Amino acid sequence: MTTIPDTGSQRTTAAQAGPPPPFDAELLPALDAMMARGRPEFTLAMIPAIRQAPPPFPVPTLDDLRRGGAFEVTTVQVPGPAGAPDISLLICRPAGVTAAVPALYHIHGGGMMLGDNRTGMPGMLDHAQRLQLAVVSVEYRLAPETPHPGPVEDCYAGLVWAVAHAAELGIDPARVIVGGGSAGGGLSAAVALLARDRGGPALLGQLLICPMLDDRNETPSSWQMTGLGVWDRAANEVGWTALLGDTRGGPDVSPYAAPARAADLSGLPPAFIDVGSAETFRDEDVAYATRIWQAGGAAELHVWPGGFHGFTAAAPGAALSRAAAAAQLSWLGRLLA
Repeated sequence: MTTIPDTGSQRTTAAQAGPPPPFDAELLPALDAMMARGRPEFTLAMIPAIRQAPPPFPVPTLDDLRRGGAFEVTTVQVPGPAGAPDISLLICRPAGVTAAVPALYHIHGGGMMLGDNRTGMPGMLDHAQRLQLAVVSVEYRLAPETPHPGPVEDCYAGLVWAVAHAAELGIDPARVIVGGGSAGGGLSAAVALLARDRGGPALLGQLLICPMLDDRNETPSSWQMTGLGVWDRAANEVGWTALLGDTRGGPDVSPYAAPARAADLSGLPPAFIDVGSAETFRDEDVAYATRIWQAGGAAELHVWPGGFHGFTAAAPGAALSRAAAAAQLSWLGRLLA
């Protein structure tokens, strides 16, 4: 494990950041509706209450996951990391398909503190239904009760088990893509780093949707979005502090916690990275894609103008959301072809 030196190239202050970019006009009603329900006060003390509040997006039921019979849905308990509890994998496999199918290994979002293995599944199943993929979604332990490295080790252990048991799951072990949104995107990037560094499963790709990558929280976009949108600079600080405690922002943070810290981004599977222009993670995500290219790797980057964090789930019918979903689907289709 090597941590990238802090060059300061992305660091800035509020005074240097400039005004925030505008939100897409068609997305604004969805954002306003979310804000009207009240922005949760993200503090470490408030995490239990936030977990009890209604989620911002409906959690899919078992019938929702089955999609009218399109998917067979099962849940299995598998061994976690050494000395840790078992973990739960939610498996949605195309019904009636006997051949081994590619798989999306899904890691849910929630700022490292929230969510479960059904969180974010609607978007994953949209792609899976179009491309005849299985989705294997992992339930990892949450911060702050389980700090780093617990969450990422859970995710990695689930991946290793799924690939080792590919035959019984009916998936093709040579065509497994890791992916997720927000914290799940950051954990997906970290799992890809772990798989490379440990000689683990050979992933076909990594689908990083508005990924949470940098604990330092000092990019221009993090300052620009202070107090704005769905996940602002203050909430981001709480999420990283929950995961890392007092080490957040310091010199010794592991790249398996914050992938932006990795010194070497060579030898990784092809990446799809997308992010809104009007969200906290914009600059760290653009920098990550740039550094993959600089290391000789493959990455497709989309910065959606006026997109806020999670806009595709909040306003799926908006033109920008449809374009973002189509770009993800196109990349997956080309990768699998």
